[in-house]
Amino acid sequence: MPREFSRSKRLGAQILRSLSDSIRLDTKDPALASLSLTAVDLTRDLSVAKVYFSLLDPSAEPDPALAGLRRASGFLRGRLGAALKVRHIPELRFIHDDSAARSDEISRLIDSATNT
Repeated sequence: MPREFSRSKRLGAQILRSLSDSIRLDTKDPALASLSLTAVDLTRDLSVAKVYFSLLDPSAEPDPALAGLRRASGFLRGRLGAALKVRHIPELRFIHDDSAARSDEISRLIDSATNT
C-alpha cells in the first residue's frame, strides 16, 4: 500500500513542528517573538530546507526577524539534530511569507470596491 505522504513531506512536517517549538521555548531573541513558521519545503535530496515564516503583524518589517533567524540557524539546526532521527540535518534557509499581508490588502480592496 503506497504511503499517503512522501518522505520529504513527512520530514518537512517534523521540521516545522520542531522548529516552531524551539523558537517558542528555547530562543531568547526578541526579534523571534512575533513570528510564526508557516511551511517547510525540502529539496529532493533533503539537503536544504526552505522555512517560510510570517509575522503576527503583517505590516511589520520582516528584516529584523529574518536576521534573528539567520543568527539562530546553527542553534536551531542543533536542536533539529537532537529531535530528528535522520543521518543529515538539512541546511535551513529562511524566507518571509507575505501571504497574510497580501490577503489583507486584497480584503481591503474588496471592501473598498463594495462600499462605493
